[in-house]
Amino acid sequence: MTIPGTFGRDIAAVLADPGPRRQKLAGFDPDYHDIVHYILTCTHRIWEQKDIGLIDSHYAADCPVWTGAGPAQGVAGVVAGTLRTLAAFPDRTLIGEAVIWRGDEAAGYLSSHRIISTATHHGAGEFGPPTGRPVQFLTIADCLCRANRIVEEWLVRDNSHIVLQLGLSPRAMAAASPPPANARAWWQAERERVAAAPPLPDGAMPDPADADALVRWFAGSIIGRRRLALMRQAYAPAAMLAAPGGRRLIGHGEIIGWWLALLSSFGDARLVVDHVAACPVSDDPADGTDIAWRWTLAGHHDGPALYGQPAGRPVLVLGISHWRIAGGQIIAETTIFDELAVLRQTMLPA
Repeated sequence: MTIPGTFGRDIAAVLADPGPRRQKLAGFDPDYHDIVHYILTCTHRIWEQKDIGLIDSHYAADCPVWTGAGPAQGVAGVVAGTLRTLAAFPDRTLIGEAVIWRGDEAAGYLSSHRIISTATHHGAGEFGPPTGRPVQFLTIADCLCRANRIVEEWLVRDNSHIVLQLGLSPRAMAAASPPPANARAWWQAERERVAAAPPLPDGAMPDPADADALVRWFAGSIIGRRRLALMRQAYAPAAMLAAPGGRRLIGHGEIIGWWLALLSSFGDARLVVDHVAACPVSDDPADGTDIAWRWTLAGHHDGPALYGQPAGRPVLVLGISHWRIAGGQIIAETTIFDELAVLRQTMLPA
């Protein structure tokens, strides 16, 4: 049975879903029909209905949450972070653009949930005193779910886009909030993990129907070996890319240019692929396939293209990319990471 995604579905229809359970979900609440329904419904209840206490029954007590700004652990931290965000943006509305997943009830389901949020900056918080300005921003949350609980989460949010819409400077905002010690230790450990990873394969572009092979070819040949010309094979001529900072890029020239600027900012960058998932967009094969892949990049800030004059500082980037594949090529991409976390690392003392 095909698990319905978000394509063409209004959240009201998702929440009112009267159908039978479509997956084996041992330990999940009986009103959840499949992993997509679970993710969309509990997100709506917690964030938009403000049922924040629901986090206690939907997150493991010791759940680690990994972000570009550093790690956190425990359900208490998730509750506190949710309260702080909603205090700053109390009218936040979350639109689930995609839930791309893989797994089963034995191993757990790992979902990659892409959200576009609209909100108004009504309260004080991590972005300073309230400005009253409206914002819209992208978030992707990768969640490992077992028995009704999220047991591990990787979270990326386009924080630099929020800051820019508030009329503030991302560099100044990053400088005003230096990273905690546990962030520095985690960045170092992750950089060592990336450095020790074996190189990814090179070669001809694989069949796009093989999501794992396509992602590893892209990461190994195009990113790892800087063969950016191959992007003309990977992307459709009119492909669209949503990138950090609210960037919206169209076509080979702009898309290749942004990836080139990122790699030139960290000339020795290495990238590892941490997770891949793929789902059909709908029951109609013509609608294509959605692919989610989470990645980690490590390098030194030695180029000025994106993040100011370089000082050679080591940098770690936690990123998640979503592709829509149709006609054998990428027709749309969303790539998100926290540029404020990147800027904090470029400005650390030697």
